[in-house]
Amino acid sequence: MTNMTSFWDKLPKPFFALAPLYDVTDFAFREMIARRRSPSLEASAHRGGPDVMFTEFVSVDGLYHEKARAKLTKLHLGFSEIQRPIVAQLWGTKPELFFQAARLVRELDFNGVDVNMGCPDKKVVAAGAGAALIKNPTLAQEIITATQEGIGDLPISVKTRIGYERDTLDAWLPKLLEAKPAAVTVHARTVKEMSKVPADWQAVRRAVVIAEGSGTLIVGNGDINSLAMAKQRAAESGADGVMIGRGVFGGYWFFTGRTEIPLAERLQALVEHAEIFEANFAGIKNFAMLRKHFAAVVQGFAGAKDLRMKLMRAESAAAVREVINSASGGE
Repeated sequence: MTNMTSFWDKLPKPFFALAPLYDVTDFAFREMIARRRSPSLEASAHRGGPDVMFTEFVSVDGLYHEKARAKLTKLHLGFSEIQRPIVAQLWGTKPELFFQAARLVRELDFNGVDVNMGCPDKKVVAAGAGAALIKNPTLAQEIITATQEGIGDLPISVKTRIGYERDTLDAWLPKLLEAKPAAVTVHARTVKEMSKVPADWQAVRRAVVIAEGSGTLIVGNGDINSLAMAKQRAAESGADGVMIGRGVFGGYWFFTGRTEIPLAERLQALVEHAEIFEANFAGIKNFAMLRKHFAAVVQGFAGAKDLRMKLMRAESAAAVREVINSASGGE
């Protein structure tokens, strides 16, 4: 049930959220984003946001098994105090396992839990989870209820899409609202559309109207490539908040509103990211996972291709530091 004293109610309006992106928004990436906030805990306009972060999604089935639980907890459910408020995102199909996973999330001292009802990944959908729950509203409600029972007085939220094969938001969203989550994030596309068509922010506006008076916050998501655009979409749609996913990729400073980052600062940030990654994931996560971040940051300047190739061969934070410092030449 909606918690009147949850962190959601204390967020500025509009607020801005860092989306859960698998193999992207892990502990190290979130820490990079969090370190660029202002130390002030005032409204996002002054702190450089984001106002809330989400973990990568975690399987409730995996968390149920003791050996897998230890690994998954280390990989996906670690966070630092500066990443707060932070929400653990779960996926699966069994209400009883959501109950157990929610109890773990509570024990780990998260600020809330989010249920993934929007992932279009074929394996996830084939299992009846993620976006497949759009076609099974009864089970979706049972999952929300079980999760809320497991997490106690902490808030539960849901991330979903506007429909499966077609837009069914007018029928689907009310079913979610009946279960009274604290917030619903609406990715403004159907599952069938994936990310192949522009996000329909008019659908987000419809979601706001549908949810009016429910006590549930509506968060819009889709095609946000700058903080200015996020603010504009919030104003146009009336959404309580905006979640940013792919638009933040390669931009540790996205939520600060800074758009021109000196090259030397960008490159040194990669060293910092590599050091955080290594300190937290050495021996349990392949260092090569950082390559996507190298590619996203190292572009648009003379010598970028050559530098990217060198970074792609780096297998440690020390190697990244050596490559960057050599390329910077004292910048």
